Amino acid sequence: MRKIALVIISFVLFTTAASAQKQVLDKIVAVVGSNIILKSDLDLQYSLYLSQGNPPNEDLKCNFLQQLISQKLLNHQAQIDSIEVKSDEVDNEIDRRMRRSIQQAGGEENLEKFLNKSLVQYKDELRDDIKDAMLAERMRSKITEKINTTPQDIKKFFDAIPKDSLPTFNKEVEVGQIVFEPKLSKEEKEESRKKAQGLLDRFKAGEDFATLAKLYSQDPGSAPSGGDLGFNDRSGFVKEFSAWAFKLKASEVSPVFESDFGFHFLQVVERRGENVHARHILITPKITDASVKRAEVKADSIYKVITDAKGQGEFFASAASVFSDDKETKYNGGMLLNPDNVEVRTTFIPTDRLDPQIAGIVDSMKVGEISKPQLYRDQNTGKTSYRLYYLKSVTDAHKASLEQDYPKIKAMANVDKMNRVMSEWFEKKRKENYIKIGKEYQQCPQLQGWSTVTASIK
Repeated sequence: MRKIALVIISFVLFTTAASAQKQVLDKIVAVVGSNIILKSDLDLQYSLYLSQGNPPNEDLKCNFLQQLISQKLLNHQAQIDSIEVKSDEVDNEIDRRMRRSIQQAGGEENLEKFLNKSLVQYKDELRDDIKDAMLAERMRSKITEKINTTPQDIKKFFDAIPKDSLPTFNKEVEVGQIVFEPKLSKEEKEESRKKAQGLLDRFKAGEDFATLAKLYSQDPGSAPSGGDLGFNDRSGFVKEFSAWAFKLKASEVSPVFESDFGFHFLQVVERRGENVHARHILITPKITDASVKRAEVKADSIYKVITDAKGQGEFFASAASVFSDDKETKYNGGMLLNPDNVEVRTTFIPTDRLDPQIAGIVDSMKVGEISKPQLYRDQNTGKTSYRLYYLKSVTDAHKASLEQDYPKIKAMANVDKMNRVMSEWFEKKRKENYIKIGKEYQQCPQLQGWSTVTASIK
């Protein structure tokens, strides 16, 4: 039960509080314009912090209250600027979070049992909070959208860092890969296609779609919720799925079709403009030993071609674009990207952030070397593939330098500039708006100067 409780807490992370709690006027701790912030709002934020294994620290409630006040100011400005979050977008976000929580809780029944209410009711209660959080984020994006961090800005930012405070970067590598996934023949996939067709026939004969999905669908994200995928636009589905989902009318069912995930059939539940609410059943063909062997043979033959060629690094990039089955890297010369640096995408990856399987292989490689075919097993999906790795460069641990670490320094400078722009915006807006803070939080260092009235809330 404790595990399920943590799942529920994580579900409302990034929202201000559950709407159900707002119905209880326990105590007002702050007023921003015509909006109030309740003690229950603040307590929930603190419980989210504790749920992540952090040590108790009551002083952090000052930080959380500042965040809640900031969100109210952003929402107020969003209304003035006519920034909107459409109902379909809120639906998509609620459905996305709900699917994740249903999966982690082990099904709808477990989730409803913990909530002591239906999921429909709970989704309605969360709607306003999620909409507020999305509005605030959209307003924040508008405020910072025109920020441009120039080379001069980056140098100025770096030069301002005291030399004894320069960050130390861990050992980094640049690694390329060519992925060879096992490919099933039509004959090897036939059993799965027949199984999907059999389930479609059973549904058409009168059996319940949700029950069939819970029992047989091999999509772990939607099976516990009866195959329900919620509302999505075209970008939310693979192209084969999208083609059927946006072709059918409400309640219509597709034939069995194939995508990269396996064999599906879907039913459209509801259409709302360019968004569709669908549910599906997926049957994934099992990888055979013969298909794995074929992948190994192909990887071995490509390895021989690359290592026999002159300019192996350049040839590796070309081979990746032609032969790799990994869509994320094949058009990037096969190079892996740093998962932590989303502002400035870089191929330099700290060794402690590499997949352990990959790290174990490249650790024994020399710069410029290409590995022999390596069997790789995805720890999340269990899928296997053969891979070739190319170690392009190694950078030892070192103090930050502008020449060597320009992409990372640029990302840091950009974040610093965004923070300064937001601080200036809040400094201006908090003087223009009515803000009243509860007496017990008036002494919070983070909230000094925020209140625009002398009297405090008792």
